[in-house]
Amino acid sequence: MNQARFFVEFSYHGAPFHGWQRQPNAPSVQEVMESAFELLLKTPCPLTAAGRTDTGVHARYMVAHFDAPIKLIDLEELPFRVNQILPKEIAIQSIKGVKPDAHARFDALFRTYEYHIATIKTPFNNDFVHTLYQSIDLDLMNQAASLLLSYSDFECFSKSNTDVKTYLCKLTYAQWSKTENGYVFTITANRFLRNMVRAIVGTLLEIGLHKKKLDDLDVIIKSKNRSLAGYSVPAKGLFLTQIQYPETLYI
Repeated sequence: MNQARFFVEFSYHGAPFHGWQRQPNAPSVQEVMESAFELLLKTPCPLTAAGRTDTGVHARYMVAHFDAPIKLIDLEELPFRVNQILPKEIAIQSIKGVKPDAHARFDALFRTYEYHIATIKTPFNNDFVHTLYQSIDLDLMNQAASLLLSYSDFECFSKSNTDVKTYLCKLTYAQWSKTENGYVFTITANRFLRNMVRAIVGTLLEIGLHKKKLDDLDVIIKSKNRSLAGYSVPAKGLFLTQIQYPETLYI
């Protein structure tokens, strides 16, 4: 039976999972979703995602591709059926046919993350924000955020001992904004390193708290030394929010 390739668009609450990628002794989003697809399609269904989020990180929008016998796929019915099997923390929005060589990871043009900070105590949504009670210098943090766009090597913000071939990333947007109960940091790039966003946020917060100077950012980035950068903020405030693909991939 002929195989076809599909993009599945979905979101998930990351707290119950040890990230996207399969783990030998811990639950992952990938494992749960692959099991659900295999149950319905009656065939193994490996999923390749646009990236791997770390333990506790959330995704408002994630994409993965999979191959399946074309006659088994009812694109209108399948999302509903898979959602009936998946836990409440994972939700599929759509499944779309794509070209046979389309790749969820390598064909992504850019990705966008948000990091959410609350400045007041609240009994709600604590799984989705990092609470910070100190006053921060938002203007200074935005100056620092703007400076990030001048660089391309972000090894200083990468988790140590990763197996990446390059630390080069093309940042196109980095900005802090005020929200009703705190702040949100939005950052867009063609790719991100492991722990990169959380390390950037921690560094910018230290600048905003006047624990580091604006000029320190240049020294930190050029050093390529993770220990010189700021702390890694908690995963629960981080969301993958957007992935852009060429329209020519879809059929």
